[in-house]
Amino acid sequence: MSSKQSGFELRTYIFIDQLQPQLAQFIAKDNRVYDPKEYDAAIMLELAPAMEIHRMIDLALKSTRVRLGSVVTERNYGLMQIQHEDQGEVKAAGEAVLAQTGLKPSDRSKLEILTNMIIRGIEQDHAIFFTGTSKGNMVLANDSVFILEVAPAAYLTIAANEALKAARVQLNEIRPYGATGRLVMNGPESEIDSAAEAALGILKSLNDDLDRAKAK
Repeated sequence: MSSKQSGFELRTYIFIDQLQPQLAQFIAKDNRVYDPKEYDAAIMLELAPAMEIHRMIDLALKSTRVRLGSVVTERNYGLMQIQHEDQGEVKAAGEAVLAQTGLKPSDRSKLEILTNMIIRGIEQDHAIFFTGTSKGNMVLANDSVFILEVAPAAYLTIAANEALKAARVQLNEIRPYGATGRLVMNGPESEIDSAAEAALGILKSLNDDLDRAKAK
């Protein structure tokens, strides 16, 4: 949704209370800015016009003690991740950006689940494929694998985080930027079922929150 007065469009706005260790380390592995610490709070904020994200980053860094975790600029949208161990600092930074743009959290886009799949008891050849293309943990034969694709992509961060809270699974891949994003997790069948339930549950909750906000 957009703010007619300011001309900004909010695609994604996500607050994460505590980055789970695997997710924090996965972000840090490919990061070119300031690595998040395990259990930092974080906000993923994506808006248009894309290059305006740099003015918003400047505002967030100057008005609070947050650190910049990542930046992605594409043709239409700019995405930033900010984090800090103090949840209050992160929330204040997000509020400052929203105030500057004239947007509200409920202006964010509704998410769409494009792929929701569990492969149970994966064969060795398939496991080798996932391991070979992964930037995270290995997949072993007989693991179960959960694959989730959503749009906008940044919603995958909170889906992965809730899954990691709920179950003892391995994060194999997460790509939370671009038009669509992909999450791959693996582990024992029962744990993968719990992880998928948590991931899908938080995504449903985010859409339900938007529906309630629009109904008011």
